[in-house]
Amino acid sequence: MPDQASSTPARRAAELRAQLLQHAHRYYVLDDPEIPDADYDRLFQELQAIEAAHPELLTQDSPTRRVIGAVLDGLAPVRHQVPMLSIHTETDTTPAGAEKFDARVRKALALDQSAPPLAYHAELKFDGLAINLRYERGDLVQAATRGDGETGEDVTHTVRMIATLPKRLRGADAVRAAAIEVRGEVFMRRDDFEALNQRQRKLIESGARGEKTFVNPRNAAAGVVRQLDAGKAAKRPLSFFAYGLGEVDGWALPATQGELLAALKRLGVPVSDASAVVRGAAGLVGYHERIAARRDGLPFDIDGIVYKVDELALQERLGFKSREPRWACAHKYPAQEQTTLVRDIDIQVGRTGKLTPVAKLEPVFVGGTTVSNATLHNEDETRRKDVRIGDTVIVRRAGDVIPEVVGVVLERRPVPIGEPFDLYKKLAGKCPICASAITREEGEVDWRCSGGLFCPAQRKQAILHFAQRRALDIEGLGDKLVDQLVDSGLVGTLPDLYRLVLASLMALERMGEKSAVNLLAGLEGSKRTSFARFLYGLGIRHVGETTAKDLAKHFGNIDRLMAAGVEQLLEVNDVGPIVARSLRTFFDQAHNVEVVEQLRAAGLSWPETEGVAVDAVPKPLAGKTFVLTGTLPTLSRDDAKDRIEAAGGKVSGSVSKKTHFVVAGTEAGAKLDKANELGITVLDEAALRAMLPNP
Repeated sequence: MPDQASSTPARRAAELRAQLLQHAHRYYVLDDPEIPDADYDRLFQELQAIEAAHPELLTQDSPTRRVIGAVLDGLAPVRHQVPMLSIHTETDTTPAGAEKFDARVRKALALDQSAPPLAYHAELKFDGLAINLRYERGDLVQAATRGDGETGEDVTHTVRMIATLPKRLRGADAVRAAAIEVRGEVFMRRDDFEALNQRQRKLIESGARGEKTFVNPRNAAAGVVRQLDAGKAAKRPLSFFAYGLGEVDGWALPATQGELLAALKRLGVPVSDASAVVRGAAGLVGYHERIAARRDGLPFDIDGIVYKVDELALQERLGFKSREPRWACAHKYPAQEQTTLVRDIDIQVGRTGKLTPVAKLEPVFVGGTTVSNATLHNEDETRRKDVRIGDTVIVRRAGDVIPEVVGVVLERRPVPIGEPFDLYKKLAGKCPICASAITREEGEVDWRCSGGLFCPAQRKQAILHFAQRRALDIEGLGDKLVDQLVDSGLVGTLPDLYRLVLASLMALERMGEKSAVNLLAGLEGSKRTSFARFLYGLGIRHVGETTAKDLAKHFGNIDRLMAAGVEQLLEVNDVGPIVARSLRTFFDQAHNVEVVEQLRAAGLSWPETEGVAVDAVPKPLAGKTFVLTGTLPTLSRDDAKDRIEAAGGKVSGSVSKKTHFVVAGTEAGAKLDKANELGITVLDEAALRAMLPNP
């Protein structure tokens, strides 16, 4: 970046024109911007200020005087009958931005203070690609991009793929019209954008060439529209909202902008329901604030509001100034993307042991707040974006979403710069919190701490999992109490739960004697459990309830399980290499074994068996699949499931042709209907008990 203080106005203006032309080419032509909109706006405004102070420096080809764009090779040029001009951008995101626009309009119309407030039509400023749709005799005959405002690109082949866009207008008036050009924005919904990027990542991972992920929905939409292959466009869902007209021949124009959009809607053209007619500066400010409160919940991106004088006759009277209409203005919101420097890359350990790289940033104001940290998601994403310490990056923050780094501004990368990010090397293979080994399973993107029960970053999650109903079932031990116990230092690891005393519990905020006594009773009652429940409660990765039961049946006691090698673990029903390695990694950590031993010393116990030898006895329900539905008279859903599995049966959550029996209680619903439809045997509780070895 040049030293602006030592640069003459002429030299600086030339630098700005060159930069703006370069960035506009990447934005409009390549659909691959290097900087966020906010940075472009700042450069644009700086050039405007220089040209205003030094009119002799204003050139005919200045970006401030024309719309920038070009036609891609392979797309036919389309000359617009009515130019597609841009509108003035008001970057003052405060209410003053709306008030300035109202003041300019009233001055241009020579209205004094006694004149009533003007009627404005306020609309969302969609973050997409401007398109001109030409209908002749009601039929869609051409779709074109804005291009440079005078000449755009023929993208009829891709725009026709937009499912919500009418290929033929409704109404006799539209069918009789020689031409109606509808102008609007093609955009991509946020959910469609996320789905598209997910598909792109899978293609990239599979080795597909020439594929990439997209920085934001706008770039994705523009890239789809300007595809030469309509087949690819058909696979990438787009949306469209109309906001105005181009050439019109043979169709009567309404009197106002609001009536115009209503008329387009009657013709079958998609129109946003969020627009409104408001009065005066106060109405504009109120609308801007109402949409700001809803912005993050919208299904698509917007970066501001567009204000238009509502009466079309007044629009014509106000006319245009250079490249912009005097009767319209875009009022921006705080930018959701900004550029800043990466000072360092830190590693955070989540509640489940997931290791997340986080960029430590030069503080930057983005999305309405100052941001100094931004997630990099995982090592693969950090490498894909090639984020390195010292880089200038684009940071995005929308609403309450965690700020993220979406890309690197490579043209600002310092030389030399460090090596590509390597999480394992940075941590020397150890968790930054507890020094346990970090692991990443084949096919997964996340590194994880193997510390589990021992790692302080994971202790709250470990305690909640251990205490849940399907594990040790410790009544009264919920999220808020776990937060108190850990934050106060009373509980650091699972065995500490069984060292709690009445006095220390009652010292906690909002903890009465009755609640404390009940918790201690719940802890005491949890000491008598089953091997399977205890094993599941340890929270070993990939060991769910069913796997815990299979392991408990196979090994009979925990000492044999902890000593088992990978090959022995693979002998267990439904235990594959991933589960076996996860078990071995867990029990290879001395601190995890220590937690198990301390829990046993605290009094936790369960019936033990000889394991495989007992399991070899034939089970009456072996090979049979059951589905439970409704409420049984005496058995809970968990009890029924445990008894079926103890007898060798399998319990599934859905009815299919592979289901052997459906056990139905009161208020049985769709599962019972499906069973009857497929002719599957339906049992009540009594019939189920009759099939069990110990009814």
